[in-house]
Amino acid sequence: MAGQQGATSIADFEKSLDELETLVRNLEQGELSLEQSLTAFERGVKLTRACQQALKGAEQRVEQLVQNGDGTLETRPFSPDDAD
Repeated sequence: MAGQQGATSIADFEKSLDELETLVRNLEQGELSLEQSLTAFERGVKLTRACQQALKGAEQRVEQLVQNGDGTLETRPFSPDDAD
């Protein structure tokens, strides 16, 4: 069931990102009325926050495979400090 929820989250993220790209494109074209632009901007802010939240959740789920001193392998939660 967790895998299905993860797949849904990925699909939702991709859908939100696609919608956000469309909103940005429409805003850049400059053909929207002021009211339409404000509505698109507000929607874009909501989508951006949703995408950031999804990415934060994904980051927390990422694990790294590490080799111990005795040669055994284990997984540990990924920490940005480990990337250095």
